Amino acid sequence: MSVRTDAPDIPSRVRLGTVGSTNDEAARLAEQGAADGTLVTAEIQTAGRGRRSRDWHSPRGNLYLSLIARPACAPHRASQLSFAAAVALGDALSPLLPAGVEVAYKWPNDVLLNGRKAAGLLLEASTVGERVAWVVVGVGVNVANHPESVGEGALPATSLAAAGARATPEDVAEAFAARFAMWRGRWETEGFEPVRAAWLARAFGLGRRVTVNLDGERFEGDFEAIDADGALLAALPSGERRRVTAAQVFFPWAA
Repeated sequence: MSVRTDAPDIPSRVRLGTVGSTNDEAARLAEQGAADGTLVTAEIQTAGRGRRSRDWHSPRGNLYLSLIARPACAPHRASQLSFAAAVALGDALSPLLPAGVEVAYKWPNDVLLNGRKAAGLLLEASTVGERVAWVVVGVGVNVANHPESVGEGALPATSLAAAGARATPEDVAEAFAARFAMWRGRWETEGFEPVRAAWLARAFGLGRRVTVNLDGERFEGDFEAIDADGALLAALPSGERRRVTAAQVFFPWAA
């Protein structure tokens, strides 16, 4: 299958009012040939989702953004763009926040403000053979609103407004797009290590106890690092070291 990447009738910046999901809309445009860097935003999502198809609360006033990327890489490497996106979002948010508000990254795909969840990331991709056709980088940021209740064991939520920032969804979208372009460029030219180092510099719970829920298994260990592929490394009390590529991760001491 070949995919057009130069469709002239698709704008590179798509602003929507209400949509089911910006990721779904971006995926549709990517299949139609939307260019690398195409940015889709919406004021409201009626079917927003996070990892594992969880509902993403999507009222007006927050940022719902999906960016189309066409990296020339294998599928397993494209997943590293999630970390590049987190670092880019952290860079974008930091100048908008009052002094003393700490930005941190929770593995694998959340951005926190003072230990509270303010944003989530969701990557979805299409492949052709052993290459990536496109990646959609989905970003949801609580700009003006945040849910008051969260799931059991989950970190509490917050918003930029609650943290004292004065920003609009468009402010955040523009800042994120610029920083993501920079970090993606470094990732493409220098590899994952600069992204990994920047992510670890703000990693939430590094060196502390973490609970990992895998399908049919639950264990606790100390969060040591992420490896060269972005997998979480946990040191168990038994001395065993576990490598986790996909799981639900909780920090009970912080919830």
